[in-house]
Amino acid sequence: MLLIKTIVHETIWGGSRLTPFSGTNSLKIGHLYSLISNGEFESAVLNGKYKGRLFREYFDENKDKFGLTEYKEFPFLLAIVDATEDLSLQVHPDDRAAKELEGVEFGKNESWYFLEVPESGKIYDGCKASSNAVLREKTAAGEYEGIIDYLPVEKGDYVYVEAGTMHAMAAGSLVFEIEENCNATYRVYDFDRTDKNGQKRPLQTENALKSIDVSKKSTTRKYNGEIKERLYSTQLFENCSEYKNESETIECLTVLNGKSQIDGFVVQCGSTIVLEPEEKVQLEKCDFIVSRPLTGGVK
Repeated sequence: MLLIKTIVHETIWGGSRLTPFSGTNSLKIGHLYSLISNGEFESAVLNGKYKGRLFREYFDENKDKFGLTEYKEFPFLLAIVDATEDLSLQVHPDDRAAKELEGVEFGKNESWYFLEVPESGKIYDGCKASSNAVLREKTAAGEYEGIIDYLPVEKGDYVYVEAGTMHAMAAGSLVFEIEENCNATYRVYDFDRTDKNGQKRPLQTENALKSIDVSKKSTTRKYNGEIKERLYSTQLFENCSEYKNESETIECLTVLNGKSQIDGFVVQCGSTIVLEPEEKVQLEKCDFIVSRPLTGGVK
């Protein structure tokens, strides 16, 4: 059993809802990374044989015995996201675009579980443009309202955002997020906001236009048992005090609420515990999500 140290990522659109769980005084937390290993951020292990070492080292040394040989790096990252303001209108590349634009193996699909909903009751999702040519024309003219579509969401909704979908979390969203491990995000529009120095953040318009599929739009669903995507499966457990990994690979248990003590560490909102097969963990009653990498690599 590995306890993973959380990582704070401050952003222009972040807030203070995650501050009590961060070990910091930051009031602009966008991501509280529960488990991440992408070169930019690297999670560390808090306990056991790998105490003080990076999770990347653990994964590299053990992935073969857990059926994860095909992955060059751990296939997903986990975070709690506090979108106090709207995120930028953006897109992640699919496998084709990721290879062309980034030279990497696969693009990025992601899953959102809404702990709190946006103030508007909807997120930015999908594109109203009838074709990529129209999208390019509207973007060049700055006519963003003519291309933005929306998706209503409720607390407890699960949304799978497929690569190529133009999207953004809206102000007020508090979300548990699973992202495929591709560090590519292309901003289409940032609502003309400026940073503390009065500068607008850069856009990646051309790469975005090459990546957006105007036909793609997300839907909402509720957890009803396990949800399986292409690189991971995920399942919600509510008001539980015990969990055992009965799979043949490692599993990641991320706490959504409640507080427990394990190996002298506080386990609370945003904490992730990595369990090997047959390992079991005892918790105070809480809600958590278990995420499991699918064996065999990208299908």
